[in-house]
Amino acid sequence: MLSTVLLFTLFAFKPAAEKRVIVIDAGHGGHDFGVAMYGFQEKIISETIAKKVKELNKDANLEIVLLRDGDHFMEFSERVSIINNIKPELVISLHINSSKSFETNGVDAYITSREEFHGKSKEKAEKILTEVSGENLLKRRINEAPFYILKNANCPAVLLEMGFLSNEKDRAYITSESGQNEVAAKILESIK
Repeated sequence: MLSTVLLFTLFAFKPAAEKRVIVIDAGHGGHDFGVAMYGFQEKIISETIAKKVKELNKDANLEIVLLRDGDHFMEFSERVSIINNIKPELVISLHINSSKSFETNGVDAYITSREEFHGKSKEKAEKILTEVSGENLLKRRINEAPFYILKNANCPAVLLEMGFLSNEKDRAYITSESGQNEVAAKILESIK
């Protein structure tokens, strides 16, 4: 009887799992529109999707921190300082692409070449790309790039280009409420 009580006590008072923290960086903001064409602005699309990721999260052990929660400009150094103070498991920087060719479409990911975070960043990027791509967004590739956040964040980091504003099909999808909801849900699913 005593052993049953002890066993029950061990499982009943199991410590809560440590909360995982993911930072979502909505690219651009304020006077920095990012890609702007056809009446759409990258800063608005990236912020909208970032907010949806946070709103959709119902996991008590997963905290989504928005780096930019509003339309204001942030220096790269300010973004990285906040990221490095938070010490998240992962940073996902959300962006929209464009091309001179209206045919170019799909979703790309960029990662750091920093050895200590390269492997984990690539693993996370592959998972995100696979989840986000599909019928509406072509899966393109993972690239290494010397972007400031990727180079200076002291954690795994992925810069996600969520389609091309210059491509009619991508644009229709990433500017629609249903497309933005779907992309946000897929990003969230990829980090669970």
